[in-house]
Amino acid sequence: MKKLLIVVDYQKDFVDGSLGFEAAIQLDDYISELIDQFHKNNNDVLFTFDTHSTNYLETQEGKNLPIKHCIENSEGWKLYGQVSKKRKPEDHCIYKPGFGSLELGNYLKDKQYEQIVLVGIVSNICVISNAIICKAALPEVDIYIDTRGISSNDLQMQEKALDILKNLQFHVI
Repeated sequence: MKKLLIVVDYQKDFVDGSLGFEAAIQLDDYISELIDQFHKNNNDVLFTFDTHSTNYLETQEGKNLPIKHCIENSEGWKLYGQVSKKRKPEDHCIYKPGFGSLELGNYLKDKQYEQIVLVGIVSNICVISNAIICKAALPEVDIYIDTRGISSNDLQMQEKALDILKNLQFHVI
């Protein structure tokens, strides 16, 4: 059974940078172990990168969240901690200018995965956005949200997002 692990935006700015929060730091070991398991079992790993340019504050997102973050090629844009050391050259990367990624949907639509697992941050913004794109691209694939590998700076919003995902027939484990 071919599986895919999607690591959503586990970047320095979201972990210990301009938008960082303590719970995000705690995910590093668990996500690193998952990446190792997927690689060991010859399954695929995909990383999304929140990617902005220097004019971020002029964008719609920047006007609503006026905190510069994940500026392409900056230190804060890079993967965080142990996760950064687990990325292999064959792992697919998607550089997305917003919460979700149409590129992710287009990449997935012709794949033959039997299972997709999502981890990363922020659960109630980018994780939920990309999970829904995965479901649109591969509606018959079992898609799991691994709650041990996600977090948010607002745990009430995370619970609401998980309720929505359950209602949309995702497996929240």
